[in-house]
Amino acid sequence: MSMLACILTPFQAYSDGTVVDKVYHPYVLPFEREFEWRLVSHQTDSGNKLAQRIGVGSAITDTIALEAYVVGERDDYGDFGLAAYELELRWQLIEQGKLWADWGALFEIEKQHTKDIFEATSGFVLEKEFGKTSLTLNAFLVYEWGKDIKNEWETEFRAQYRYRYRAAFQPSIELYMGEDFVGIGPGFIGLQRFNGQKQLKWEAGFITEVSQSEKNHSVRFALEFEF
Repeated sequence: MSMLACILTPFQAYSDGTVVDKVYHPYVLPFEREFEWRLVSHQTDSGNKLAQRIGVGSAITDTIALEAYVVGERDDYGDFGLAAYELELRWQLIEQGKLWADWGALFEIEKQHTKDIFEATSGFVLEKEFGKTSLTLNAFLVYEWGKDIKNEWETEFRAQYRYRYRAAFQPSIELYMGEDFVGIGPGFIGLQRFNGQKQLKWEAGFITEVSQSEKNHSVRFALEFEF
């Protein structure tokens, strides 16, 4: 996984607080470089919003990676445009397998394109293997501020329980929790390795909100090429 590329921290640009995007893993590969594309389609009773993210990243040390993104969104009226810029730092805190679980940290800063709105995210990433399954947990603290938004603190939690059936297909159950939002649904991850450190990773998921009765579904896709 890389750094300058890759999470909204899940697309936090959604005004309704939906935090569906991806579950982060705590690992950083030495000398990794990455190109990433992510998409989230968010369907509610009022319409459909589409967000896409393109990022590039690189490891700057053996345990720290830095990534930069641009985020584009399509609103309910079909208009698509540049929405935000983001810088993300991932830090692998502990050597893999050294403790009972693998730990990492995540730090992000985001600026809305046309509004005076900033968002800073920090938190911990944990992963534990149980035989052929893996449990990954993300816990984030988010602060929003600026002239065009009320300054406030929020929390986010994400979880993924994955069965490592084979590298190319690893089914999972994902959980996302944020302000007034709880969503759960199936997903999968796949990985194809090439020569050297090159690999292509793909992800998909379908998340349904269970905290409210209104329609609220999110479909997410991601492609990540590391080289």
